[in-house]
Amino acid sequence: MAGGWTRDGAVQDQIDDTVKDAVALARALTPHGPSAEDCDDCGEPIPPKRRAALAGVRTCIACQAERDKAVRHSAINRRGSKDSQLR
Repeated sequence: MAGGWTRDGAVQDQIDDTVKDAVALARALTPHGPSAEDCDDCGEPIPPKRRAALAGVRTCIACQAERDKAVRHSAINRRGSKDSQLR
C-alpha cells in the first residue's frame, strides 16, 4: 500500500535499509583476529571460554558491560522522517 507520493513497498525498503545499516555497523564493531589473554581495561585474565566464543575479544565481561552502557544510539530515523517526506 502506497501513501501520498511514495511507491508500493517504499516503507518496507526504508525498514530494510535501516536493518542492513545496523547489521553492517555491528559487524564492523565486532572484534576479529587473535584474542587478548588479559583485559585491555583492567588487566584481569579473560576466561578461555570467552576468548573461544568471541574471536578478537580484548576486554573482560565486566569491562565490556561498562563500555556497552556508554554507547549512544540516535533516536531519529532519518529515512522515515515525516518532515523530509513533506518537503
